[in-house]
Amino acid sequence: MPEIQMPKLSDTMTEGTLVTWKKKKGDQVSAGQVLAEIETDKATMEWESPEDGTLTEIFVQEGGKVNVGDKIAFIRGEGEEAPKQETPEQKKQEPKPVEQKEKQPQAETEKPAPAKAQQRESAPPQQNGVETTVSAAPAEATQQKPQPSEEKPEQPRVKASPVARRIAAELGVDLSTVQGTGPEGRVTETDVRAAAKSVAAGVDRGGAKPKTKTPAAVKAGESARIQLSGMRKIIAQRLVESLGPVPHFYLTIELNAGPLMEAREELKSAGEGEDAAKITVNDFVLKAAVMAAVKVPRVNASFDADAIVQYADVDLGVAVAIEEGLLTPVIRAAQDKSLRDISALAKDLAHRARNKRMKPEEFQGGTFTVSNLGGMGVDSFSAVINPPQGFILAVGKITKVPVIDDRDQIVVGHRMSITMSCDHRVIDGAVGAEYLKELRHLLENPALLMV
Repeated sequence: MPEIQMPKLSDTMTEGTLVTWKKKKGDQVSAGQVLAEIETDKATMEWESPEDGTLTEIFVQEGGKVNVGDKIAFIRGEGEEAPKQETPEQKKQEPKPVEQKEKQPQAETEKPAPAKAQQRESAPPQQNGVETTVSAAPAEATQQKPQPSEEKPEQPRVKASPVARRIAAELGVDLSTVQGTGPEGRVTETDVRAAAKSVAAGVDRGGAKPKTKTPAAVKAGESARIQLSGMRKIIAQRLVESLGPVPHFYLTIELNAGPLMEAREELKSAGEGEDAAKITVNDFVLKAAVMAAVKVPRVNASFDADAIVQYADVDLGVAVAIEEGLLTPVIRAAQDKSLRDISALAKDLAHRARNKRMKPEEFQGGTFTVSNLGGMGVDSFSAVINPPQGFILAVGKITKVPVIDDRDQIVVGHRMSITMSCDHRVIDGAVGAEYLKELRHLLENPALLMV
């Protein structure tokens, strides 16, 4: 099919934002070649061309929002004509043979029909939330072909990251006026934000993006109605789906984090601190959570209507806080990975999650999740389960507290709190307690995590 539609790149995606076109109108494209970058509710992803041909029409400009399934471009193959040109001609040619057979009776009825048909065609794109440039393009295909091609070459000349383009659209910054500091003069997010602070940007890129950024301008003491982003809508929906039908119960343990801190210091003194992929306390927690799930496999499960599904692999979800909300990238088959492997994967996934450069399969389908707010100074908290997962771990910070040692002496100790939120349909209290017992044993004996 030459008609290219907005793809559904994730299970929760209902609309997408076309961040940038990698090809221009008239360019030759081949199947598998990157055609554009599309921002979903969770990530910005490269979208590949589904077939070979010529990119004859582009209906969605950069920054435009389109519902899933709406057309965004046409790719014409060899010997094919652009569908955009065929539709108006066919509609004009079809009434002519009918007019010849019945001159007077149908002459009056067929003349207003094309006018109504044109009105019906132009109305749906406006109702579906597509910008006016999208709906106007098909209606005036033959007359406005040179205009889009003249406007588009200006934007591809500016080298900028997808995040920089999105921030520039939100802040109203003209990328052509920004001096890039990235590789080969590429404009980065830092460049855009610096330009927004130093210059009062008067360029309005249009669309709904400038409206969504108004909360950033709200000062203390002022009131404002903050429109939900696509990600915030999904988060709100998922929370209602979780706390409503999922019966939560919570188990909390406080463990001795002294051995964990000592192991971390030993790695630093051994030169680990100079390694870019250095192992952190959170990495130890992730590895321990996986090993404990292997020892107590009944927690690595989910509820499914009339059955409980127990998984063979431990697919570990790692909660990552980003500006728009929360993502949970998944480390697949984590039970087969070493502490260093988990550390490297967690850092890589977190980095790409914050830059919205993840693939859909990388943040879907985890069997349980670990959320750590210890780095933000939170002592302890209770997290909400991410359905259909059976549980989630909430990890607090390590604190120094007075404790009584084996000789009944008061000494300074390190303590860490971990709360397990369980789906009672899947995990009973005794099973959850068994899992936490194993988790405590592993974290208080970190040498077991490095074998």
